[in-house]
Amino acid sequence: MNYQQIKRLMDIVIAVTGLTVLFPLMAVIGFLIKISDGGRVIYSQIRIGRHRKQFKIYKFRTMVEDADEILFSDRNLYQQARSGSHKIENDPRITAFGRFLRKYSLDEVPQFFNVLRGEMSFVGPRAYRTDELQKYESENPHDQKFLEALLSVKPGITGLWQVNGRSTVSFEERVRLEALYSQKISLMLDLLIILKTPIAVLKAKGAS
Repeated sequence: MNYQQIKRLMDIVIAVTGLTVLFPLMAVIGFLIKISDGGRVIYSQIRIGRHRKQFKIYKFRTMVEDADEILFSDRNLYQQARSGSHKIENDPRITAFGRFLRKYSLDEVPQFFNVLRGEMSFVGPRAYRTDELQKYESENPHDQKFLEALLSVKPGITGLWQVNGRSTVSFEERVRLEALYSQKISLMLDLLIILKTPIAVLKAKGAS
């Protein structure tokens, strides 16, 4: 078996195991989100995957239902959201429970379904939004080679960025870090990232 075949097998095993073991927790999380405001439990958004192929990513909803209305009605908040930073400090749209879910990356558990569908891998670069990539490409044309490198592999639930500080890493540093992963990709590197992931999650460094 080659690397890609082994990686796909690992993805399936990890996703099935994760969904099976975490199913009771997922049910509790879904129930708590639902009773909090009666809104959607799962939030979906279009992201960019391998070779720029679009797919719908799944997460537990961590924001209020009218998050978009709040964003567009608050000029300062909107400017922060479009400034290039992927995290807004003290974002008023995030619920108290949603903040807890984000802190320990529990909102990302539904992405195991994306892994099973073959749209994502357990280990890989972050799945970027279309507007993030367009803005970064227009402002940093010299980094095009790094973007193309990270877009040559499937995005992941965890990766070099996630185990190296998440929000404490600048957007530019993240792009180059994830490009490095795609250039150095190997089974050993994947295993190293997998081993570091639980520690990174428990430390919750850079989470919001």
